[in-house]
Amino acid sequence: MYDVVIVGAGPVGLFLACELGLAGCSVLVLEREPALRSPWKADPLGMRGLSAASVAAFHRRGMLHRLLTASGVDDDSGTDSGAGSDADSGIDRPSPPRSAGHFAGVMLDPADIDVTALPFRLPGPASEGVLTTLEAVGTTLSERAAGLGVEVEHGVTVSGVTQDGQSVVVRGGGRTYTARWLVGCDGGRSTVRGLAGFDFVGSEPQFTGYVMLATVAGPEKLRPGFNLTPTGMYLHMPAKDYIGVLDCDGGAFDRSQRPTREHLQTVLRRVSGTDVTLGDVRLVSTFTDRAMQTTTYRRGRILLAGDAAHIHSPLGAQGLNLGIGDAMNLGWKLAATVHGHAPDGLLDTYTLERRPVGASALDWTRAQAAAMKPDPHGQAVQHVIRDLIGTRDGTTYVFLRASGATIRYDLGGEHPLVGRDAPDLRLADGTRLADLMHDGRGVVLDFTAERSLHGPAARRERRLRYAAGPARNDLGLGAVLVRPDGTVAWATTDRRPGHTEFEQTVDRWFGAPDPGLRGAL
Repeated sequence: MYDVVIVGAGPVGLFLACELGLAGCSVLVLEREPALRSPWKADPLGMRGLSAASVAAFHRRGMLHRLLTASGVDDDSGTDSGAGSDADSGIDRPSPPRSAGHFAGVMLDPADIDVTALPFRLPGPASEGVLTTLEAVGTTLSERAAGLGVEVEHGVTVSGVTQDGQSVVVRGGGRTYTARWLVGCDGGRSTVRGLAGFDFVGSEPQFTGYVMLATVAGPEKLRPGFNLTPTGMYLHMPAKDYIGVLDCDGGAFDRSQRPTREHLQTVLRRVSGTDVTLGDVRLVSTFTDRAMQTTTYRRGRILLAGDAAHIHSPLGAQGLNLGIGDAMNLGWKLAATVHGHAPDGLLDTYTLERRPVGASALDWTRAQAAAMKPDPHGQAVQHVIRDLIGTRDGTTYVFLRASGATIRYDLGGEHPLVGRDAPDLRLADGTRLADLMHDGRGVVLDFTAERSLHGPAARRERRLRYAAGPARNDLGLGAVLVRPDGTVAWATTDRRPGHTEFEQTVDRWFGAPDPGLRGAL
C-alpha cells in the first residue's frame, strides 16, 4: 500500500509528489498520457508565466537553478534580482518588477508600480516572475521526483475509485492500486473529481478561445502582441507562427469538434477586423472562460488540487500559479497526517485556506471577461479600466492582485505579515530563508540577542528548523515562524518575545514535541 496515490503528472501533481517524497512518504503518480514530451508543453504553445510566489516555491526547495536552466533563462539565482540601489550597502531594498502583465489585454507599465505598496517585499533570486514552459517545469519536477523515490506510471487511465475509513482503491489500466490517500491533480476534466462525487459549481462561459500554430498569408495585417478589439482579442507572435484568439460568442463553439481552417479564419477575421488568410494550421486547441470550483477540496481520503478543483479562463496566467500554491499548501499537511503527527484539523485547513484563493482567481478572470465583452457595456468598462491602469494606484492594485501578492490566509495574529508569503529574509552571513527550507521543514528565524525561542523550536527539530542571528534587513521583526509552505504563521517586533503565543502557534501547526524531546532543553 502506498501512502499517497496522485492522479495526474502535470506540474501540480509532480510538485505535490515532490513535497510528499521529500517528507518521506511513499508516492505513486498515475498519468493518462504516455509520455512527458509534447508540442503542447514546449515553446510557444506551452509558454507559461510563473509568479514570484511560484518561483519562490522552487527556490525554497532548491530547484530554482534547474528550472531557470531548463527554461533558457539567465540564472541569477545567486544574486539579488529586484535589488534597489542600496543593495551593495548591506541593506536589502526592493525595486520595481521588470514585467507586470496585463488586465483584459491592457498592458501594465512596471514603472508605474508603487514599490512601497508591495507588502514586505525584499530583493532576492525569487523576487521576480519567470517566463517558462510546461516542458521545463515538468522536466525539473520529474527529475526531482525520481531522486526522491517517487514512482510514476504513464499510460494509465483511471476508471474507478472507492474509499473506506482506512484506504482508497484506484482502478486503472487493468490494475488496482491501494493507498492511504488519493489526490486528484488530473486537470479541468478531472476523472477523480467525477468518480469521487465532488460538487462542481460556477458560471458559464462568455467566450471561446483558440490557440494555434499556423502560417498566415500577409502576416503584416495582424499587429504583433496583445490586441484588444471591439469583437474580442487576439495575440500574434509572427516569429513563432503563434496565434491566440478570444471570440466573444458566449462559448457557443462545440469544443468536442476540432475547428476547421475555414472556421478559424472566419473567427480570426472577425476578431482582428482584417481580411487575413490562414495557411497551414499545424496544431490548434480551444478553451472557454467557464469558471467552476468544487465546494470542498476534500471528501474523506480523497483530495483535489489544481485544475481538478477549479477551472477558469487563462486570462492573467492564474492557473499554473494557483495549482502550485495548492500543492505547496497541501503537501506538508498531508505528509504530517500520513506520519501521524498532524495537529487536529490540520488537513482541513487546506480547503479553508486555498478555496478562497481559488474563488478570488475565478472572480479575477470573470472581471476580465466582462471587460472584454463586445457590447456598449463591456466597452464602457474597458474605458474605465484603461483610465484606472493609467494611474499609479490603479497599476499597483492590478499588479498586486494578478501576482498573488495580496494573498493572506486568515491565521489570526496581530502582525500584518502573519498569513502572508514570507519575504526571503537573509541573515548577516548571507544565508537566506529559502536556503533553510530545502528539506521541507518549517523555520524559526530569531533575530533577538537572547535566542529565547531556541528551546520550543528544538523540541520539534524533525519538523522545525531554528536559525538565529542579525539580518541584513529584518523588516523590524524580532522573530518569525514560517510554515513549510512559506507562509508566516507568527511574527513579532518584540526583541524579547514571550513564549506563550509562540508555543501555542507552534503547537497549532506542528503538533506535539518529537518523541524523546518533550522535556529537553
